[in-house]
Parts: sequence; C-alpha cells; structure tokens
Amino acid sequence: MVQPANSGFAHETRLRVRYAETDQMGVVYYANYLVWMEIGRVELVRALGLPYKVMEETAGLYLAVTEARCRYLAPARYDQEIVVSTEVTKSTPRRMEFTYQIRSADPERVLAEGFTQHMWLNREWRPTRLPEQYHAALSVELEK
Repeated sequence: MVQPANSGFAHETRLRVRYAETDQMGVVYYANYLVWMEIGRVELVRALGLPYKVMEETAGLYLAVTEARCRYLAPARYDQEIVVSTEVTKSTPRRMEFTYQIRSADPERVLAEGFTQHMWLNREWRPTRLPEQYHAALSVELEK
C-alpha cells in the first residue's frame, strides 16, 4: 500500500465519472485511474503557481513519467463524484515523485492509491536539472 508522505502540501481535485470512462460492466476502466492521477498532478503543480504549460513554453522543461503504479481497492461507477488527492513526496533538481489517493466523495471510500515518479527533460528530450527558481518553489512545500 502506498502511504502518503507528510510533505505538508496536498491538493484535492474533484471529478465526476463520465459514461465514456466506464467499461461494459459499468465500472471505470482501469487505465482511467492513471488519467485521473495526471489531472491531480497537473492541478497540484498549477496550485503551486508552476503550470506545466508555462514551464514547457518558457523554460523548455518537460516532466516525463518514469514509473507509475496504481492499486485498485474498490470500483468507481458512472456519475460518481470522486476526489483525487495528490501530494509531492520527493523533489530533487532531476526527479519528482507524487502519491495519489482516489476516493469517492459520498460515501467517502478509498477507491485506489498510487504513485508516479518523474524525470525532468529539456527541449531535446534529454535529462536535465530543474532551474533553482522552480525547484525552490517545489521544495518549500516539502519542508513544511
């Protein structure tokens, strides 16, 4: 089981399960949980004032996924409101790690837990170091 770290900063994103996200059995298709983790990650980074689009366009930085895991605990179903809780658990100038908990809003029940590891890439798609101004913004949250 993935245990969230105590980074002091977690972000919650609320979503509603769309019909297109379900399979023939009426439950959410497993790959959609990874999509929801991405949505949570993008919104967390945006909440920190560092939107991906700005980092890509102005600094030529890309955050590539190097590992992803998801443990499924209970099914999500069509029209159910879910909450994706995302937390930065590790941030170095070269790598980042996030943990996720996906739960139903009502009744509150943990549906899935996971984590992703990432590497910073430059415009040439080569590993690079995160500039200090970005790393400082992410690291401050880990120190709280």
